Amino acid sequence: MPAPIRLRELIRTIRTARTQAEEREMIQKECAAIRSSFREEDNTYRCRNVAKLLYMHMLGYPAHFGQLECLKLIASQKFTDKRIGYLGAMLLLDERQDVHLLMTNCIKNDLNHSTQYVQGLALCTLGCMGSSEMCRDLAGEVEKLLKTSNSYLRKKAALCAVHVIRKVPELMEMFLPATKNLLNEKNHGVLHTSVVLLTEMCERSPDMLAHFRKNEKLVPQLVRILKNLIMSGYSPEHDVSGISDPFLQVRILRLLRILGRNDDDSSEAMNDILAQVATNTETSKNVGNAILYETVLTIMDIKSESGLRVLAINILGRFLLNNDKNIRYVALTSLLKTVQTDHNAVQRHRSTIVDCLKDLDVSIKRRAMELSFALVNGNNIRGMMKELLYFLDSCEPEFKADCASGIFLAAEKYAPSKRWHIDTIMRVLTTAGSYVRDDAVPNLIQLITNSVEMHAYTVQRLYKAILGDYSQQPLVQVAAWCIGEYGDLLVSGQCEEEEPIQVTEDEVLDILESVLISNMSTSVTRGYALTAIMKLSTRFTCTVNRIKKVVSIYGSSIDVELQQRAVEYNALFKKYDHMRSALLERMPVMEKVTTNGPTEIVQTNGETEPAPLETKPPPSGPQPTSQANDLLDLLGGNDITPVIPTAPASKPASAGGELLDLLGDINLTGAPAAAPAPSSVPQISQPPFLLDGLSSGPLFNDIATGIPSITAYSKNGLKIEFTFERSNTNPSVTVITIQASNSTELDMTDFVFQAAVPKTFQLQLLSPSSSIVPAFNTGTITQVIKVLNPQKQQLRMRIKLTYNHKGSAMQDLAEVNNFPPQSWQ
Repeated sequence: MPAPIRLRELIRTIRTARTQAEEREMIQKECAAIRSSFREEDNTYRCRNVAKLLYMHMLGYPAHFGQLECLKLIASQKFTDKRIGYLGAMLLLDERQDVHLLMTNCIKNDLNHSTQYVQGLALCTLGCMGSSEMCRDLAGEVEKLLKTSNSYLRKKAALCAVHVIRKVPELMEMFLPATKNLLNEKNHGVLHTSVVLLTEMCERSPDMLAHFRKNEKLVPQLVRILKNLIMSGYSPEHDVSGISDPFLQVRILRLLRILGRNDDDSSEAMNDILAQVATNTETSKNVGNAILYETVLTIMDIKSESGLRVLAINILGRFLLNNDKNIRYVALTSLLKTVQTDHNAVQRHRSTIVDCLKDLDVSIKRRAMELSFALVNGNNIRGMMKELLYFLDSCEPEFKADCASGIFLAAEKYAPSKRWHIDTIMRVLTTAGSYVRDDAVPNLIQLITNSVEMHAYTVQRLYKAILGDYSQQPLVQVAAWCIGEYGDLLVSGQCEEEEPIQVTEDEVLDILESVLISNMSTSVTRGYALTAIMKLSTRFTCTVNRIKKVVSIYGSSIDVELQQRAVEYNALFKKYDHMRSALLERMPVMEKVTTNGPTEIVQTNGETEPAPLETKPPPSGPQPTSQANDLLDLLGGNDITPVIPTAPASKPASAGGELLDLLGDINLTGAPAAAPAPSSVPQISQPPFLLDGLSSGPLFNDIATGIPSITAYSKNGLKIEFTFERSNTNPSVTVITIQASNSTELDMTDFVFQAAVPKTFQLQLLSPSSSIVPAFNTGTITQVIKVLNPQKQQLRMRIKLTYNHKGSAMQDLAEVNNFPPQSWQ
């Protein structure tokens, strides 16, 4: 048989291929020749054939048929054969294939070989692909080589020991005696691998970490080595861009970080050397920046002195001025992690951070935006908001939603005045209204409602903001709501904060009618506009007939929501005209009060919501089906009664479709309750309700102790727990508090919990404490469910969960049947 071509010739031939098909044909032809050679047990060219096979494997072609040939080469006595055999084993074999166990004896023999290079090959292979069984069998040989005086073998043995510890952590103590003298070695390769081994041991075992801190006095040894590296002169063997062995310095700094974490003595011992590294390292080259970054991380992670932490933050501040985008990004990310603990030190670099908002790189922009919001406080709120509003105006669309939300939160927390607060939010809605989140509109409405002295100013500003421009739907919705509430102030020109404008009643109605017919208006916006027009019937005097005409037109609208509102408003004009002024009176002032339970809306008239809606007894005729009954379809089942929701704490009641159902009274046992009407509506008697007798008292009454909690749901990192309470005043009511926690690494946003129970029960779901479930179990969402069980039947419940996680919308259904008997008996 002719001699096979050499590897170099094969490479040259393959590179001449002009198409993928031509290359594939060459490879198949050569593989056939290699297979024939293997079948003939050709020992002469086995090494050459395996080398060619490895090259094909690197190109992505199958080479598994060469695995046993690699074992034959390893068993050979020739070094060239062993070298290719071990290389093939590392590339073609792994611990999932049983054939690798056949190597164990060969590796053991080679670890005891008289030639150091053969021993090195065996160490490299074991450290690369050794399974847990192989590591157990060969750990003794590795430990012996770790104690040898040969630095070439010691560095390879140290890295092999790292792999053994990762595979079989219980063998860690075997290598402990050998680590005592490793750091006394002069060879930098041995020092480097020794630090890697010590780092692995400290990270995997708290006992080892305590041992190295106290018994081995590891910190002083590392400090000595690091000081020698800094102070040593030029060494061509280890010099990289004028810095002595930066790789070893970085490894030592990482190990010091582990040793100093939560340990005062170790931190004290390394403070001086960290200061020396931070001040003496050259920053003109990327090598020095890498060492400085590692130094900063170490300073921030240990119990360092305050002056040292300021020095570290100043280093990150210098990084922000670097031309390299990666260095600027790293600096912003690090400052974002430290801003909570060293806020004042980071504040000194505020102007540089704000300049990063103008960077062309989107990742740097995002980090700069997040850090800018973290730096906002009561002292700099005006200046920072000016910069962030400018950024909001010019940034890419993907930033606008997060930026707008951040501005809303910062303004709510640090607003110097209510006028400034309203102006800022209106500026956001004008600039990026279509990008703001859903809660922006009700939050601004609540803010305006609470700012009684600003009503005239606000309605005038909003009126001017939407003149001829309906593109920003959230702004139009807020403007429509305010014009409906405070239209009389707009027409009267009572604004004192700025020059009043002269507006007639007809001009106001023209604007609202334009919103109704605009192609840019959504269904929700049209609902706001129609409700605003209806409200103006009690605030305007000369245009009531025009309002009646507009409302009657929309009684036949193809938009069902708009049609329902219009029909109800028509009924107000006709059958219930005596109630119209009371139903449409101005909304009372609301303020948020956070308790241990859900967020409540406390009204100034003394009533606390949520309170049950009082209506007349249901008539015998069929009732209109509310949209909330869709929960029946969502949860699947005909024996389920829908939730009776409570008005959300963060969303003020709109005066439109949430009025009393004037065309048919509400059946509280079969349809959800409407939002509470204003307090001046005459109270009408009703049959016994779910929470009758509880609405005027505290949320939780005397608690029956001893009811065990249950886990109602646990999947994909989301866990829902139920805890139970029983009221002494109404034993038929069970109060269930849900707690939602998230063990994943990312927050779960837009979290919504829904529940339904059989028709023999009644259920009320109060507002949740938040819509975001924090990651890593750092917080929980709480929500209260009240269940009326007059017949003392076993409780069953179906739940539906919706949320966004890792950029995906998640939805799941579950049934809870394991309620403890004490909760319903």
